[in-house]
Amino acid sequence: MPSPPDPIFLQLGPLTVRWYGLMIVTGAMLAAYVATLEARRRDEDSNHVWDMLVWCLILGIIGARLYHVLSSPVGGNRGFHYYFVENPFTTLTIFEVAIPFPTAFLIWEGGIGIFGALVGGLLAVIIYTRRHRLNLWRWLDILAPGMLLAQAIGRWGNYFNQELYGPPTTLPWGITITNVNQRIPPFDDLTVYPLTTTFHPLFLYESLWNLTGFMLLMWFGRKYADKWLDGDIFSLYLIWYPLGRTLIESLRPDAWTLSGIPTAQIISLALMLIGIGLIFYRRRYPPQPPPSLINQPD
Repeated sequence: MPSPPDPIFLQLGPLTVRWYGLMIVTGAMLAAYVATLEARRRDEDSNHVWDMLVWCLILGIIGARLYHVLSSPVGGNRGFHYYFVENPFTTLTIFEVAIPFPTAFLIWEGGIGIFGALVGGLLAVIIYTRRHRLNLWRWLDILAPGMLLAQAIGRWGNYFNQELYGPPTTLPWGITITNVNQRIPPFDDLTVYPLTTTFHPLFLYESLWNLTGFMLLMWFGRKYADKWLDGDIFSLYLIWYPLGRTLIESLRPDAWTLSGIPTAQIISLALMLIGIGLIFYRRRYPPQPPPSLINQPD
């Protein structure tokens, strides 16, 4: 795999469009389109998808950024220590005027946590469905496949930012990390690990895992449509994505750990248990339809 290209996609005067943001927006739009197809297949109003998308993006980005800046990856590389101790402020130039700006808000330079995005996005869906009196579990099923597609596309933003990589490798698909500021100790020692050193592209592994999950959820949702309960497809998402994340996280040299265990693996295990539990619980105690108003006493 060749060296990563410039992280900036387009520069128009003071306006900078970065590949990272472009990948996230592209993934979100394609996910919404897939959700409209799923909504129509389930005889739901697809217009809700686009209305919901705005709130999911806002709360999802806030949650994703909070998770990232509050984390503590090994070496303090772009985590709590970096944003609040080492480099809390930077200089931002707007229309040739230099102003101090909190580093934690520089989301266009990369750094979001998917688990924070899931919490924020889930909160947005809960609020929206309650406000519009929609079936929460059905709409989570409608959104779940597209979420994996969005994650598969969004992960390529890490490629352009030269982040989310693993240990050195000689495999032909290894990537180089030429941005020294993105080198994680001990890989920042160029005398031992020169700029030609290639590393495992963990973003690629996760992207392929998510893309596979997207195709499986779309296939399962149609092949066995008469066997699923509302919420089952979302439960499969809670099992599939965390399973892949658990495997990939074992290769991350900068993983945020708790008692020596990567935090993402702990969260992933919890989500998998929730997903499995929801499938069994909702079959043992299936949701009851609302009572009919026909032949009810006045």
